[in-house]
Amino acid sequence: MKGSIGAAAASFTILSSAKTYAANEKVVFGVMGLGGRGTYLADQFSQRSDVEIAYLCDPNTRRFARAREVVEENQSRRPKLVQDFRKILDDPKVDVLINATPDHWHGPGTIMACQAGKDVFVEKPMAHNIWEGRKMVEAARKYKRVVQVGMQSRSAAYVHKAKQYIQSGKLGDVHLVRVFNMMKHGFRKKGPDQPVPEGFDYDLWCGPAAMTPYNPSRRWLNMWEYSCGPIAGDAVHQLDLARLLIDDIPYPKAVSQVGDIFSLRDGRDTPDTQMATFEYDNLTLMMESTLWTPYIKKIPWSTRDSDKFPNWPFCSTRVEIMGTEGFMYFGRHGGGWQVYNPQGEIVHSEYGRQADREHHANFLDCIRSRKRPNADVEIGHLSSLLCSLANISYRVGNKQLEFDSETERVTNNNEANKYLKRTYREPWVLPENV
Repeated sequence: MKGSIGAAAASFTILSSAKTYAANEKVVFGVMGLGGRGTYLADQFSQRSDVEIAYLCDPNTRRFARAREVVEENQSRRPKLVQDFRKILDDPKVDVLINATPDHWHGPGTIMACQAGKDVFVEKPMAHNIWEGRKMVEAARKYKRVVQVGMQSRSAAYVHKAKQYIQSGKLGDVHLVRVFNMMKHGFRKKGPDQPVPEGFDYDLWCGPAAMTPYNPSRRWLNMWEYSCGPIAGDAVHQLDLARLLIDDIPYPKAVSQVGDIFSLRDGRDTPDTQMATFEYDNLTLMMESTLWTPYIKKIPWSTRDSDKFPNWPFCSTRVEIMGTEGFMYFGRHGGGWQVYNPQGEIVHSEYGRQADREHHANFLDCIRSRKRPNADVEIGHLSSLLCSLANISYRVGNKQLEFDSETERVTNNNEANKYLKRTYREPWVLPENV
C-alpha cells in the first residue's frame, strides 16, 4: 500500500458504471476519522436500516473503543477496526467512505476514494485549499461518484422557504448580506514536544502535511499545516447558507479582509479575528468573525428544533439579508428566520428544524439514483473557496485580492497564488490529473 496517490489508484478497480442496489440491500460504509464528528456520523448512519458500517478507521487506536461501542449498539455486525484507510478502499464490498478527518486529509482521502470507486460523505470545510477543491470536483466527475459535503443545512426545509421568500421579491433588491461567526474559544497553554503515544500512527495522521514534532498542547485546528482555521471551519456553514439564499452566487470578483491574532496569542497560526468582504456585481457579502467574544453564542439546544427564535443580536451563527424593501434575520442550527419591514415591524416568521437526518437520507437516495446531492462537491468547493480567499488575504498582509473565476487564480498579487495550493508530502502528492 505504498506509493503516490496517482500510483495507488492504479491498483483499484474503477467502476465504469454505478452499482445497482436491490430494494432491501444495505449500502456498505467505512468511516475515516473517529474524532467527535466521525463518531457522531458513524452513530447516525449505523442507525439506518439501509446502511452497514463495515470499517472504523483512525491512525490513533485509542479512538476505536467509543466508535465501536456506538456502532455495535446500532447494528448486529461488528465493524473491522483499521488504522490505514487504504484497507477500506481496497475492499470491493465497501460502497462509501465517510471522510471525517482534519482538513488536511479531506482532499486526498476523498480523491483516493473516488479513484477506488467509492462514493464519499466528506466533512466541511471541503478542501484545505482552492486547487485541492477543484481536484476533488474533477475526481468526482471523472469517476462518476456521489460526493456529499457535510453542510447539512442545505437539506433543511426552512432554509428553502427563506430562499423562496427572497426570490419572491418581498425584500426588494438584495445588495448586502452579512455572515456572522462569533464565539469564545479557549486559550491553549503551551507545552513541550512529546514522544508519539503507543498505538498512534502519527506519520499517517500527518499524511500530506508536514510531519511536525508531536505536541498534544497544540490544536491542529489552529495550524495552517492541518487546517483552514477554526473560523473557516465554522463560518463555512453560514457562508454556504448565504450563497444558497442568494441563488448560489458563485465566485466573487474581489476579496479583502482585516484582522489578526488579537486575543488568543497561544502559538497558533490562524487568526482569531477576521472581517472579510467579498465583492460581486451589485452585491457585497461580509463575514464578521471572532473567537474571543463570550457574550455571542451559538443557538442554544433549547431553541434549536423548537418553535422559538434566537436572541438575534447575540446569535453567533446568523445571516442578515438586507434588501431595498426589507430585512431578514436567518439562523443556522434550525434557528428559523424573521423578516422586518421598513418600519422595523416583523412581517413574517418561520421556525426552523435542523436536517442532519434529511442530509444523510439525501446522500443515500443519491447513491441509489446517481443524482447529485444537496451539498454536491461543486457546491462545497465554491463555499470553502470563500474561506480560503479570506485566509489568503490575511496571509499576504490583509491585501485586497482580485479573483479570476475562469482560472481560479488571483490576478493582482503573485504572492497570493502560492497559497492556492499546498506542498504535499510523499507519498501523498496529489497529481495534476486525478
